[in-house]
Amino acid sequence: MAQSGVSVAPECIQAFNELKLGKSIKWIIYKISDDWKEIVVEETSTEADYSKFREKLLSAKSKNKRGEVGMGGRYAVYDYEYDAPGGEGKRSKITFISWVPDDAPQYPRMMYSTSKDALKRALNGLAADIQANDPDDIEQDSVMQRVSKGR
Repeated sequence: MAQSGVSVAPECIQAFNELKLGKSIKWIIYKISDDWKEIVVEETSTEADYSKFREKLLSAKSKNKRGEVGMGGRYAVYDYEYDAPGGEGKRSKITFISWVPDDAPQYPRMMYSTSKDALKRALNGLAADIQANDPDDIEQDSVMQRVSKGR
């Protein structure tokens, strides 16, 4: 359980293990449930189109404590493939992305920031971690640079 009191649903680990072991799932998007008590799977996909994945993060919505819908945070895991430098072939890194936009309301920003470590601890086998607060942080080129360096 996170400092915020948010727990990780078993389905989160199950989906991650399918991505990691089965390799049929390309990405997973997680969200904190509307009652702010549990991290759950929002969506999984077998499609490798990064632009569609990025668009899902950018269009995420969350409710604040008063039930008003606004820009929202998300967690995501993306099985990122890239060409290794020096022509050493393809590499694959399972990348954790914490998407907490700067212009999201205060309560969702706080909950996503304080609950992140609980999910990361539950997912064994992450190779890279990206904290994204701005759309530029999840541009494909920016992610590729960070993933290929192993950060």
